Amino acid sequence: MFRQVGSVFSFLTIMPTGSSDLQIVARYMYLFPLVGIVIGLIVGSAGYGLSLFLEPLVVGLLVTAAFVLITGIHHIDGLADFADGLMARGTREKKLQVMRDPSVGSAGIITLVLYVGGMVISLSSMNGFDMLVAIIAAEIIAKFSMVLLAGIGPSAWEGSNSSFVSSMKDKRKLILAAGITVASLLALQNNSAFFALAVSMAISLIIALVSRRSFGGISGDIMGATNEMTRLASLLVFISV
Repeated sequence: MFRQVGSVFSFLTIMPTGSSDLQIVARYMYLFPLVGIVIGLIVGSAGYGLSLFLEPLVVGLLVTAAFVLITGIHHIDGLADFADGLMARGTREKKLQVMRDPSVGSAGIITLVLYVGGMVISLSSMNGFDMLVAIIAAEIIAKFSMVLLAGIGPSAWEGSNSSFVSSMKDKRKLILAAGITVASLLALQNNSAFFALAVSMAISLIIALVSRRSFGGISGDIMGATNEMTRLASLLVFISV
């Protein structure tokens, strides 16, 4: 099991903790929330420490950068691609072609600016232990949201994403991922975490519906975009509730 967790962790971060074979990672996708705990602890602890002696806006910027760097920029790149694909006019095939284009268009750039701004603002509105708890919860929820999306949405095309979608059609794995998520959030003893979970699940459902209409299903880029959007949504819940 430790080898499998290491493979999943290596896939979701820049840390070489094991083989990142896609078939193994897809089979154990339900462990994503566990990786969220570790990422949340690392980034949250850094944020907690920085908030003790740096200005809030500086902390927000540094923590946002930490999130982007530790995940290897993969998910935020997916967010930009998803935005470009959604804004493209034409058939599903045209939208898919735009989303898979490695270059970033104007929609992607604007989305990234709004995302980074939202992250910095939300994180700069927290400090100390509250920031630590919010970051851990947000990262757990973001990882579960990807699992949920794979469980409820069809694959947009046959590719690397297909094995993840196929794996999560096993409802036992989806239930196990949900159990890990709920148990982890219960341990944080913060009611805002469950409100954030509810909001993020709703966002995941909307993304699944929009993706099916626009692209015919979901892809790796869309799962990455879901990770970023639900993380930001969770942090916004924490500063609003």
